[in-house]
Amino acid sequence: MYRIEKDVMGSIEVPADSYYGAFTQRAKINFQISGIKAHKEFLVALATIKKAAALANMELKQLDEKIGNAIVKAADEMIEGKFDSYFVLDVYQAGAGTPFNMNCNEIIANRATELLGGKLGQYIVHPNNHVNMAQSTNDVIPTTTRIAILFMLKDLVAESRKFEWALRKKAEEFKEILKVGRTHWEDAVPITLGQEFESYAVSIAKDINRMIEFSVELKELGIGGTAIGTGITTHPQFHETIVKKLNQLTKLDLNISKNLIELTQNYNCFVSFSSSLKMLAIDLVRIANNLSILNMGPKAGIAEIMLPEVEPGSSIMPGKINPSIPECVIMVGFDVMGKDKTVELVAQYSILELNVMCPIIAYNILQSMRILTSTLKMFREFCIDGIQADVERCRELLDKSTAIATALNPYIGYQVTSKIVKEALKNNSSIKDTILKYKLIDEKDLNKILSPEEMTQPKEADKEMVFKIKNSEGYKKMLENL
Repeated sequence: MYRIEKDVMGSIEVPADSYYGAFTQRAKINFQISGIKAHKEFLVALATIKKAAALANMELKQLDEKIGNAIVKAADEMIEGKFDSYFVLDVYQAGAGTPFNMNCNEIIANRATELLGGKLGQYIVHPNNHVNMAQSTNDVIPTTTRIAILFMLKDLVAESRKFEWALRKKAEEFKEILKVGRTHWEDAVPITLGQEFESYAVSIAKDINRMIEFSVELKELGIGGTAIGTGITTHPQFHETIVKKLNQLTKLDLNISKNLIELTQNYNCFVSFSSSLKMLAIDLVRIANNLSILNMGPKAGIAEIMLPEVEPGSSIMPGKINPSIPECVIMVGFDVMGKDKTVELVAQYSILELNVMCPIIAYNILQSMRILTSTLKMFREFCIDGIQADVERCRELLDKSTAIATALNPYIGYQVTSKIVKEALKNNSSIKDTILKYKLIDEKDLNKILSPEEMTQPKEADKEMVFKIKNSEGYKKMLENL
């Protein structure tokens, strides 16, 4: 069953029971691209703007209260999700997001018309004249995007903090476990496993601060600028009034703007915020990759840690277990990095007074936020919380490596230490055994030099010990043979 609606292009059939109208129906036919629909938070933000606009216009005596109150009630029902199924448009659509804006306008207009005793398609409340009063797609959609991001930020920050805390808990658990630190894929100097996890936690804390900091600029709203930021068709106090209403409705501490023209054409605020998501993704990829490397094995690799087993790792190799969770994290991270590049590119596509690419900015940023939030939860629950350390393996690899050699520099010097390393590698013996063999340092002093306290933090060399070692016969003999 269909009803006939008319617009400037003529007549078109619209499903009889649909709350959307002619504009949405045309856009639905035109833009069958991905099947991906707008995020729920985007729809809530959009309906909230329509509610705030009606409240502002009524306060400014621009909108009949009977019609305005019907719009407010219809918008409330939309915020509750009653009309989600009627948001039917693809995220890839006409520039600036006019289809999204009109989809919302038509739903609210039809529902408000019903509330006033009319029928669908009758438009006692008009999509353009009433619901869209003092607005344009060009200020509505960017404002919707800003508010939707701020809505979603709360959950993303909360999951990020939980992830940070999980890493700090592991750092405390592993703080006494000494192991090989590595650079250039080679043995470097000793580090504790706890120090590695603490460094990861610090990175995530910085990412959280960066997201919060970069979100501040999103609170400056361009709503009331209408087509190009000049505010044509609006009451002189509309901008301030609608921002006040939005603050009352959202509690987001939103701000008025001193230059609405600039906000209509400059989307660098989205680039900045998207970059903070990219940096979080980069850290997650780095952490996930490092954990996979440290888990490598179980018998022929590093195997200093053991990741929780979540699923069989192979369809052909019996008993094989892969780092499945870190691999998923890396996939998500790469996707977020790609979406950030899209945001960067489309922000450049601002021609004269308008950037028409806001729908794809909204989709990419909101999707990145959604998948990062879910990924952080998965990574924490199914990987980080269950990581175990193989203390014996950490010690075994440290004893076999050259990692402790650097700690000897202040006591026997770079050249002598180099000779010891070369000798140990040649004879497949440990650094410690080689030093004791040449009687360079007695075992008690050597154990102190090679203790975790000495090797994993800034520490001044024991001057008495240095004097003792450099005056020993073993040291003098080693110098003669350099």
